Amino acid sequence: MDTRVKHGAGVSVGRMEDQALLRGTARFVDDVPVTAPLHACFVRSPHAHARILSIDTSMAADLPGVVGIYSAADLRGDVTTLRMPLGFPSPTMPKNTTPFVLAPDEVSFVGEALAVVVAESRYLAEDAAQMVMVDYDILPAVSDCRAAVEPGSPTVRTEIESNVLQQYQLAYGDCDSVFTAGHTIVADDFWVHRGCAHSMEGRGVLAVPDLSSDTLMVWSSTQLAHELHAAIAQMLGQPEDKLRVITPDVGGGFGAKFMIYPEEVAIPAVARKLRRPVKWVEDRREHFTSAIQERDQYWHAEMAVDAAGKIVGLRGSMIHDHGAYTPQGTNVAYNAASSLTGPYVVPNFLLDVQVAHTNKVPVATIRGAGYPQANFVMERLLDQAALVLGLDRADLRQRNLIPPEKIPYTKPLKSRAGLPLVVDSGNFPALQAALLERIDYAGFQARQDAARARGVYLGIGIANSVKPTGRGPFETAKVRVLPSGKITVYTGALAMGQGLKTTLAQICAGHFGVSIDAIDVIAGDTSFVGYGMGGFASRQTIMAGSAVHQASIDVVAKARAVAASMLKQPESEMSVQDGYVTGAEGKSLSLAQIALAMKGAPGYSLPYASDPGLEATSHFHCDDQTYAGASHGCEVEVDPMTGAITLTRYVAVQDSGNLINPQVAEGQVHGGVVHGIGNALFEFMAYDESAQPVSTTFAEYLLPTAPELPHIDVLFCNFPSPLNPLGVKGIGETATIPVASAIIGAVEHALSDIGVRIAESPLGPVRLLELIDATGHDAHLR
Repeated sequence: MDTRVKHGAGVSVGRMEDQALLRGTARFVDDVPVTAPLHACFVRSPHAHARILSIDTSMAADLPGVVGIYSAADLRGDVTTLRMPLGFPSPTMPKNTTPFVLAPDEVSFVGEALAVVVAESRYLAEDAAQMVMVDYDILPAVSDCRAAVEPGSPTVRTEIESNVLQQYQLAYGDCDSVFTAGHTIVADDFWVHRGCAHSMEGRGVLAVPDLSSDTLMVWSSTQLAHELHAAIAQMLGQPEDKLRVITPDVGGGFGAKFMIYPEEVAIPAVARKLRRPVKWVEDRREHFTSAIQERDQYWHAEMAVDAAGKIVGLRGSMIHDHGAYTPQGTNVAYNAASSLTGPYVVPNFLLDVQVAHTNKVPVATIRGAGYPQANFVMERLLDQAALVLGLDRADLRQRNLIPPEKIPYTKPLKSRAGLPLVVDSGNFPALQAALLERIDYAGFQARQDAARARGVYLGIGIANSVKPTGRGPFETAKVRVLPSGKITVYTGALAMGQGLKTTLAQICAGHFGVSIDAIDVIAGDTSFVGYGMGGFASRQTIMAGSAVHQASIDVVAKARAVAASMLKQPESEMSVQDGYVTGAEGKSLSLAQIALAMKGAPGYSLPYASDPGLEATSHFHCDDQTYAGASHGCEVEVDPMTGAITLTRYVAVQDSGNLINPQVAEGQVHGGVVHGIGNALFEFMAYDESAQPVSTTFAEYLLPTAPELPHIDVLFCNFPSPLNPLGVKGIGETATIPVASAIIGAVEHALSDIGVRIAESPLGPVRLLELIDATGHDAHLR
């Protein structure tokens, strides 16, 4: 695809990132060229819960090539505190809830780091780590969050008095009265599994002390360069202006890199201590046992529906598995609880929430951050209600979707930041109508009948979702025209493989009338912009894109003013195109000439009374979030003899607001849907009763691969947001949220004659056979 297209938003320009990725010249953390770096390997706990009695490093230290071995005690004085800062500071959170840089005297999950070995090679570091002798006193461990909240349960850490970190109720209306008013009530218990992010590139940190300037340089595969800069400065007492954090190419994040990890503090600490470069790159097993995880929740939910098929009440309870520590906050549980109503009108609501510690990897945000779990519960209840009421599933949803005339629609709940939940834009009935037409919902019965005639069990499922996107409070962009004529965009946003640089370049290029080849985008380098928030919550095009848009407008305005002064023509006659500012009679100046003139020369006035240079910085502020919607549907074939599930069709209808690059947007939807397919049918992070992880390789933890995927048909029905100048919304997360709901609904529909009820995900063949057997119909089928 031609990247020289001279247009801004709305054009599928080829991604500027792809040449490097396809040719193998992209530079990830492990590719950053550094002379003679040392390599680190962490000593991690093999126990879910144990007291550390002693650490003997003598044998490992004698291994040739080992440079140093450090426990928590050895880092005292090198870090200001052993306890990591809380990602989302809150006065209501206990002080002792965050993890440690290195566990000092107790480990609380398998994989928790308690020492770090630094050696001349990774191989030596790995060998030496195996030779560190740790004497443990094994303590009782808690694996199941339901058991964790029971009275008398052993605590997951000896420093806490209860495993219940938070307990609260979200409510509005009068739920109790509607549930006793004779309406139809459906109820069930639900479980959504624990899973991992599994980006292609794991985590990694490289720290290099620059002895000539006393500056510490840190490369990290992170979604939060500026937050990491602040954390390292705080934890190491490193002067902020003597610290630079650089984010190289990042091979995916999916939320797992949206926090500051202990390794990101430990590696800079030992590098500064040794005055030598030190690198650590996570291996896949470490990702299974020490990178954050998500999704594990148990729900009981009830829905009351009146005779007209209108939801009149929704109530229940939820226990959220929070893992051993709180690295970031409790936003996943709150997101799930506050988003249960989805895109539907629910007049009465009550939900009791418990956030429970377990002796497992800490939980934080993974793509969707709590919304997929809530969507699964809500959509499964709707399917059940339709069955009980004898209504079509789409019809029941249509009766309860937020009508377009009610938008902007304020939900009677607040965000975790205390702000109203206001659906700013969208048309949910229109999204569902587009889905039903695209998937030929009306013609499904004929397809199902034909399939059954061949002995094939065919089912269809649908699900709707909505998610607030574009979390603030701000994002930064600086647009600078250099005297060479090159236009560079600097931003605090993070490129993680989703095409951010292409998107921002398109927005900028549209203002200057140039191709994106004329634009450089530098993201996630703290030396270029002082403040930035990073990449998370489907925010980057909304926040950083709007900042680039505004900064570009300012630079273009300055270029026109300077050119008018230099050409001695009215500014109103200046136009910008193809890298030139042109006035009357075709007189023009290149942007390079203007930038060179505004660089200044000693003793001479600038050609225009303004600050030097041709650049502008914009901080786009927005505390309100724009709501992106989705309506998904799929068809599946189910073999009740083997439990095999085959996805035969998938249709994703998305409201993502205006699109900057439709091809990039469609790619994000594909990624989100595939992630959801993994959640629905494959990904299962299993622990045994003693909290030992039992799925720590891709032989046990399954990911969807190409043969398991159907064609994913994407249709955009866009309703621009009024909350940002581009009218854009988030994409990738919204595409994940309804997937498991639609797939599990389709499987249950395929087996409707058998009467299988499914209230959990993921759903593998063995588990499906168990559910079929439980109906008593297995003998008939076989």
